Amino acid sequence: MPLTFTLDPPVDTALRDGILTLWVDVSDADGAVGFVPPVNPDDVRAELVRHLVSMAEGRTRLLVGRDEQGAVAATAFLTYNTHQLMRHWVWLYTVMVHPRHQGNGYGRGLMHAAADAARGFDGIEAIRLTCRGGTGVDDFYASCGYKEVGRVPDAIRVAPGDDRDDITMLLPLY
Repeated sequence: MPLTFTLDPPVDTALRDGILTLWVDVSDADGAVGFVPPVNPDDVRAELVRHLVSMAEGRTRLLVGRDEQGAVAATAFLTYNTHQLMRHWVWLYTVMVHPRHQGNGYGRGLMHAAADAARGFDGIEAIRLTCRGGTGVDDFYASCGYKEVGRVPDAIRVAPGDDRDDITMLLPLY
């Protein structure tokens, strides 16, 4: 059964806790979403609060995918640029699908829903995202229509002696 996606859902305790749990579970499954396992919920909570503040300020929009039980199963944050010369594209951050849903096409559904959402934003012509090299996720994004437009070698230090490329990808919306 496909996920049900909602843009800009009301943020209540259940949603906040659902995103926190998702983020911890994805991180602990070695998902490249800003942390290296094992992850402490308090570490993730601080980053989630930054996202929520950006949402409250109108700089970020939240896309949530819920499974058939209504649990938070996927998220993506779309963030507007503040630079006046770059307001025609948005950033896509913290793209996550719960590990128990991997392999069901939910990631592709999330990427499709994010592109559809961004097409509805006034003046937005493209989506940019970055991803950690060495995970294969850049191949997934390419299969969703994104093109690699930049790469900084060894910019992400996962652990001593384990440096990864920071890959920038772009999806034109028109």
